[in-house]
Amino acid sequence: MVSDKPLLELKGVSKRFGAVQALTKVDFFCYPGEVMALVGDNGAGKSTLIKGIAGIYPFDEGEVYYDGKQVHIHSPKDCAALGIEIVYQDLALADNLDVVANMFLGRERVLPPWRLDEASMEKDCVKTLDSLSVTTLRSVRQPVASLSGGQRQAIAVAKAVMWNSRLVILDEPTAALGVAQTRQVLDLVRRLADKGLAVVLISHNLHDIFEVTDRITVLRLGQKVREFRTSETTQQEVVHAITAGKLQEVPGMVKS
Repeated sequence: MVSDKPLLELKGVSKRFGAVQALTKVDFFCYPGEVMALVGDNGAGKSTLIKGIAGIYPFDEGEVYYDGKQVHIHSPKDCAALGIEIVYQDLALADNLDVVANMFLGRERVLPPWRLDEASMEKDCVKTLDSLSVTTLRSVRQPVASLSGGQRQAIAVAKAVMWNSRLVILDEPTAALGVAQTRQVLDLVRRLADKGLAVVLISHNLHDIFEVTDRITVLRLGQKVREFRTSETTQQEVVHAITAGKLQEVPGMVKS
């Protein structure tokens, strides 16, 4: 069930790097229980927008609201404290560690005198994977290096939702995956929204986007040019917006 109030709302956010305007007065929002796609060509501003939400590149101007309250995100720690988790394309998994160790990486539970609480970590790891219907793993004690691309993506997503997150942002989660693995990941994305989380999906694959998203936000040259309801548009319309969407102002170098 999609909420009628956005969980995350960006109003007129902008970001520049030196003389280059990367984002110009962008409005963006997402609701609990839905998947919002964020699309655009290379250089459209998708990564800058996400890194602004993450506190890596704090916005130069504009307002950020989370759960109806204005917030100021200055660092990834601020982002995580709000319940926003971002799964980047590189997944940030440690190949030499098993699934449990990766799920709790940097958040390990310790029993006195300084030993890991392996039993409770394994139990909660299995519980989280079961709640997301991740059933393709032989064991949570497998090293991540032995997993397929789809399984690795599932672990990264499960790690993100394990910490009471309410918004999950996925950066190209199906890139370089085969057909069967892509199917697993898309099913997982949909299950996140069905569990009441807000999900932002960044992808160049319009087929994937039309399969699992509810709405689509299109960026072009650092500006938001269109927003579509997925069920009411076509891939051709979205492609046209990506390549030729009307800009509010002509981008270029900042005036001196």
